[in-house]
Amino acid sequence: MERLIRNFGIFIFTGLLLLAGNSLIFNFDNVPVGKIPEGFTPAQTANRGTLAQWKVVEDETAPSGGRALMGRPNPKTNYGACYNVLIYQKAKLKDLEISVKIKPISGREDQGGGLLWRAQDENNYYVVRWNPLENNFRLYYVKNGKRRMLASARLVTDASKWHEIKVMVQGKKIECYFDGELKLKFYSSVFSEAGKFGLWTKADAHSEFDDLEVKEVQ
Repeated sequence: MERLIRNFGIFIFTGLLLLAGNSLIFNFDNVPVGKIPEGFTPAQTANRGTLAQWKVVEDETAPSGGRALMGRPNPKTNYGACYNVLIYQKAKLKDLEISVKIKPISGREDQGGGLLWRAQDENNYYVVRWNPLENNFRLYYVKNGKRRMLASARLVTDASKWHEIKVMVQGKKIECYFDGELKLKFYSSVFSEAGKFGLWTKADAHSEFDDLEVKEVQ
């Protein structure tokens, strides 16, 4: 978290985040519409598909206010095992609590999305994602661009509304929550070092995100 605090002065000036205790809170409300928040970099895992469009958009339903962060892939080029990622480059954390609110917009093959953490790069990370088309909530790791499932839970909910995904990570233990309820618990040592965090969608999933909050835990 020391690296986060050193960067705090830069980002409070540009209005991209707030610092509450030892938490980083990205609500995107002061980011100009059409822009990617400072510090975030879009990428494609294993260079599959074309770079998804990530930008702040106006949305009066956004939990924090009138703006949210949108991820929109090109459905003509992004399909199958195509993972669209947006990674925050300014910090690396090992044990953390991370949460985000998400609303699916569209997608014929996939919808929804989720969070990634302990990312070494766009090809190596943990990810938990919600897919309302499949009515499930799943935990994976991606190593050298290839995805492997660790745990899955059936999840049926209203995909027209905002929902919260939260992950708590300490050592090998990973707990994944949906709207405050523990849905997945798994122990994994695939990635044991500190890494970056960010957002994730698959194939043609067009989604919006808001209130991304990250806290280092001891």
